[in-house]
Amino acid sequence: MPELPEVESIRRQLEPWLIGNKVIAAGSHPSAKFSPATEAIGMTIESVNRRGKFLLLGLDDGRELVIHLGMTGQLIPVEETSDPYLRAWWEMDDEKILGFRDTRRFGRIRIVLPNEYEGTLAQLGPEPLSEEFTPEQLYEALKKSSRRVKTQLLSQKPVAGVGNIYADEACFRAGIHPGSRKISKNQAKRLHAEIKNVLLIALDNGGTTLRDYVNVEGVQGKNQEFLLCYGRWNEPCYACGGVLKRTVLDGRGTTYCVNCQQR
Repeated sequence: MPELPEVESIRRQLEPWLIGNKVIAAGSHPSAKFSPATEAIGMTIESVNRRGKFLLLGLDDGRELVIHLGMTGQLIPVEETSDPYLRAWWEMDDEKILGFRDTRRFGRIRIVLPNEYEGTLAQLGPEPLSEEFTPEQLYEALKKSSRRVKTQLLSQKPVAGVGNIYADEACFRAGIHPGSRKISKNQAKRLHAEIKNVLLIALDNGGTTLRDYVNVEGVQGKNQEFLLCYGRWNEPCYACGGVLKRTVLDGRGTTYCVNCQQR
């Protein structure tokens, strides 16, 4: 699933293209997950923002077009709309068409008033690259629950935008076992620093492409070449030389080092 670096990379490319353009036509898959796309017809796009893993397109009637890419969603220019995996599309007054391609249909679209959000979007923690995200805030957020550290990160409540890839990477770099249920203030400080670190590295590399992710230009990310932990089970740990292990924590595949990430 695209995480913060991938969604932010897309946002940065969409912003100069979409702002000021008017949606003159739109279409969607009949599912209620995608049909709100057509409500943007006649609207001018005034902003292109992101919150966690969600894209928020501000419309000139005061509402926001909210797009979540799900597991396999791609936002790419298209020349025609007959692709069977095209779940929604918007034609702009400059004649360009933005398509939402999603093979597995886990993505979704909504049009809402700002801050009148539901579900995960309404419960997001602070943005990890903002001043609101501090070591103290992260420690207090994690302390409230006895759930595993990685599971809490994936909930999006302690911090927004961190998914399976970057949770594994941050825990590894911080030397924290992802299955730990409690961490110290010093561990929280390290984890805070490494969350920011892995996200910034991924942004610099255009995101991580493991299968479906491409940016608006159809280009894959390069960050998969720089992962230290995620997906490398049965390979040597770069820090200690031991073999990385894989386990499943609360339903999510997890890679870690038994030597460097002791409970």
